[in-house]
Amino acid sequence: MTAPIELSVGQQFEIERFSRAIDATADPGELRNLAKQLLQAWHTQKAATNWVIAQQAGFPPS
Repeated sequence: MTAPIELSVGQQFEIERFSRAIDATADPGELRNLAKQLLQAWHTQKAATNWVIAQQAGFPPS
């Protein structure tokens, strides 16, 4: 069994910052924009992770 991935203090701070921004926002348009930003960040992170894995495995980037 592997240990769970731990978030850095900076990552925990960003989660808290976005959580507070969500909690403080009542405007549906602002929430929609925030959701889109988070979706973009999530997929960018996934792409970066896949790139690093491919580099470490010696595969060309896709």
